[in-house]
Amino acid sequence: MNPTAAPTDDIDHRLAEFRSLRERIEASILPLATSVDGRSFTFQASLHGLDLQPGAYVVLEHAAGPRLGQVLSLALSTEEATALEQPIAGAGGTTRSRVLTRLARGAGTILGGDGGPFHDALARPAAPDEVRAWLEGGNGGRARLEVGEVALAPGVAYVLDAAGFGRHTFMCGQSGSGKTYSLGLVLEQLLLETELRIVVLDPNSDYVRLADLRADAEPTTAARYADAALGVTVRSAGDGGERLGVRARDLDADQQAALLRLDPIADREEYAELARLVAEDRPGSLPEAAGAASGEARQLALRASNLGVDRWPLWVDGRGASLVDDLQSGDARCLIVDLGSLGSREEQAVVAGTVLRTLWRERARREPVLVVVDEAHNVCPTDPQDAVIALATEDAIRIAGEGRKYGIYLLLATQRPDKLHVNVLSQCDNLMLMRMNSTADLDVVAEVFSFAPPGLLERATAFRMGEALVAGKICSHPALIRFGARLSEEAGGDVPATWAAQRHRPA
Repeated sequence: MNPTAAPTDDIDHRLAEFRSLRERIEASILPLATSVDGRSFTFQASLHGLDLQPGAYVVLEHAAGPRLGQVLSLALSTEEATALEQPIAGAGGTTRSRVLTRLARGAGTILGGDGGPFHDALARPAAPDEVRAWLEGGNGGRARLEVGEVALAPGVAYVLDAAGFGRHTFMCGQSGSGKTYSLGLVLEQLLLETELRIVVLDPNSDYVRLADLRADAEPTTAARYADAALGVTVRSAGDGGERLGVRARDLDADQQAALLRLDPIADREEYAELARLVAEDRPGSLPEAAGAASGEARQLALRASNLGVDRWPLWVDGRGASLVDDLQSGDARCLIVDLGSLGSREEQAVVAGTVLRTLWRERARREPVLVVVDEAHNVCPTDPQDAVIALATEDAIRIAGEGRKYGIYLLLATQRPDKLHVNVLSQCDNLMLMRMNSTADLDVVAEVFSFAPPGLLERATAFRMGEALVAGKICSHPALIRFGARLSEEAGGDVPATWAAQRHRPA
């Protein structure tokens, strides 16, 4: 046995003293913030009773006046706090003990204040009223879209800036995040508070009841919305709404060629005949080509028949009402194109492509229109699987790149950001991000939307249903929000989960 070793109880006593000392030091750390540019700040805070988190709002108290800030990142830090002189038992001397303390360090942005730098400002959580007062500041007379409340300031209404929808917007959330419900709420507010024309490509028939008021809607707002909803038109191949149909001549020659799988070189005679028929503004429907004089026209009709394209109920004759008529007239304030009512993915692709091509063709009118594309990865995917989708993707890329100057704005919604064509995704200046469990998908979002703080993006994996991060031109600052209640009925629906119920077992 080593005669100089400290007894066990002495070691335990010294450890207890050390831990007590470290706890006292850690608890005494003041929540202090410093800014060298007046726009951003860094801060420290004790881990004891820590009541700050990424996305939260703080008031930075300083002699020059208080400032409102928002925490964007927060992390655990371990640092050497001090060196203490302690006696050496039985030796008559002293030794130095280094104390490593744990504290929180973070960074944030300054939302309101005099814009000057400061040092050692006391940071405290902002009260909901303080956050509300800042949010209700002037917005230049632009329409305010109340979509819910601030997640980290309960009871404080959160509004989107309607003018921000003059930029392309990306909405993302996995199944069960509340994306469809929340997008419907955004559309309601645009109808209620603005005059922006809206066209919705609805692949799952989720928005076909956008004009139908909920029984529990707040009466005063419901009355206003009922008036706005008079401008909603639903085009459907099912029982609800007006008939969804297009004429063959509504499609350009390259769209019809893609539909008939024609190659301009390998099928040059048929392709040339098709281009001639389209240039002459006929036929009104593909079966009418069978009555044309040329043999090539009859070959086109035979090709359409073999592919089954001529039997689609989508086609209307030359005198029938077409979806293109609605798009060109602009009479419908909100046009819901019920793609989900169509019988095949090919028909959906044709209609989606026709909508994009028609709006681009009419761009010279410069009449603002918001084009909402739900399940956008099916309309403009990274890797189009057929010629029809490839053309629709090209049109989407063109609108994403040049549409804003003509008043064509996109709102793209999807569960899979990695499946959406990068040349469309990269043109979006607004982000509405709901729960995403896939870190790979979050990496895609973080790379494209660099204006969204990483500390807030990381929280998306823990979002509850209806919670979201919003960032970009549609909001005053990147914020964590909770979407509110809708005014209209939600269509669509999930598969019932009654199969998961426990089976009754006889005793």
